[in-house]
Amino acid sequence: MPGYSSVVALRSGFPGERISVLPRPRVVSALEQPVTSRLLVTDCGYFPSAADHLRTRPTGCAETILILCVDGYGWCELPGGSHAVHPGHALVIPAGTPHRYGSAEDSPWTVWWMHLRGDDVGALVEANGASAQNPVVTVTDLPRAVALVEEALRGMERDDSMATLQLAAGAGWHLLALLSTAASGLSPGRPDAVQLTMEYLQQRFTQKVSVAELAEHAGLSPSHLSAIFRKAVGCGPHEYQTRLRMMKSRQLLDTTEIPVSVIARNVGYGDPLYFSRQFRSVHGMTPSEHRARAKG
Repeated sequence: MPGYSSVVALRSGFPGERISVLPRPRVVSALEQPVTSRLLVTDCGYFPSAADHLRTRPTGCAETILILCVDGYGWCELPGGSHAVHPGHALVIPAGTPHRYGSAEDSPWTVWWMHLRGDDVGALVEANGASAQNPVVTVTDLPRAVALVEEALRGMERDDSMATLQLAAGAGWHLLALLSTAASGLSPGRPDAVQLTMEYLQQRFTQKVSVAELAEHAGLSPSHLSAIFRKAVGCGPHEYQTRLRMMKSRQLLDTTEIPVSVIARNVGYGDPLYFSRQFRSVHGMTPSEHRARAKG
């Protein structure tokens, strides 16, 4: 790739660093197992104040690389361009992407990192919006993200048993899902339009609420709100409200002896027969049949 040196450079031995790398034969065997074939953490680590940290891979890496920056800053160069990486950012480099990245000279970054392989990694990366053109993702809950990398690292520092690799895989899945949540617009602690709408419906799930009312509350047009809500949540506002009503009705059916007709009113349905039809369409059974089922 033009502009990329064929020399790989990496300073290691940063004071306080932690690192765990699976032997390559272990990677091969783990990728043949049912769980870890879908996602496998092959390498992970922690580099504090990593001055002179530099890595160049002209043909990319077999694994997807995920780097969390918690202090200082760094940079990366990919085919799509150059990018700065600051605290609260995740650098996600898809497998096979030529790249070069490193720590800033004046304020070396502190990073937690993972290398990931497996059949599902590509789809998970795509879901969080990362690509060779857009490799830097904002992390809205950085302490939680760091805890997930540390969970994987702590296990892999102990051994490389299948149980440990499955635990690390779970942490990797959780981390990529956390980044996907941020990309979808459901960022923890950020009062965006989708979150505002969800909270508004949660507080008024028994009431009749129009999309126009929701849009006015969120400060968007009805069509725009409907589009971004469906993209983030997977359904429209009215279906989301129905799901809330069904969830509450299940709780009442499972934990009380309240008559079905009263439950219908409590969750926003004036007509018990209509409520029963709605419940059946969602659950495949009537409210009474649901209540009679053995649970736990």
